[in-house]
Amino acid sequence: MLTLLDSARSGVESEFHPDGYNIGINDGPAAGQTVAHLHIHLIPRYRGDREDPRGGVRWVLPDKAQYWR
Repeated sequence: MLTLLDSARSGVESEFHPDGYNIGINDGPAAGQTVAHLHIHLIPRYRGDREDPRGGVRWVLPDKAQYWR
């Protein structure tokens, strides 16, 4: 999985040139996992994409955060 993650990151890097990344896995219902499976989130980040990026991926896209509604 880490080899695939590195490959995906290289592709994103060469095309979009982000300033950083958030990488995450939701493991268990308390972490937001809704279907029992594994996948890795690779989220490119850019300076200024959030006023205050502290806290990582939480609410990085506020209008998408409550997708279940």
